Amino acid sequence: MKISPAVIQGEFIGLDAKVVKNSNSSLVRIKGKVIDETRSTFVILHDGKQKIIPKDTSVFRFTMQDGTLVEIDGKLLFGRPEDRIKKRIRRLW
Repeated sequence: MKISPAVIQGEFIGLDAKVVKNSNSSLVRIKGKVIDETRSTFVILHDGKQKIIPKDTSVFRFTMQDGTLVEIDGKLLFGRPEDRIKKRIRRLW
């Protein structure tokens, strides 16, 4: 699926997320609700515990509010959420 810049610039707090790839194999398959976002990490509520997942080494699968599944490389999401809105995104397709 092609990812539009609007999806990358959107808000991820409150969405359901799953880590599908990571350089650290113990972080793969962590899933839950995104409760916080920093410049380089997502905080996901997994089984009642907060897990901090680095963006730059991960691939995430988000369930958007309309039920659409979107898989995004964390390198595209690197940066503060408020700066991502202003950032110009090059199309890679």
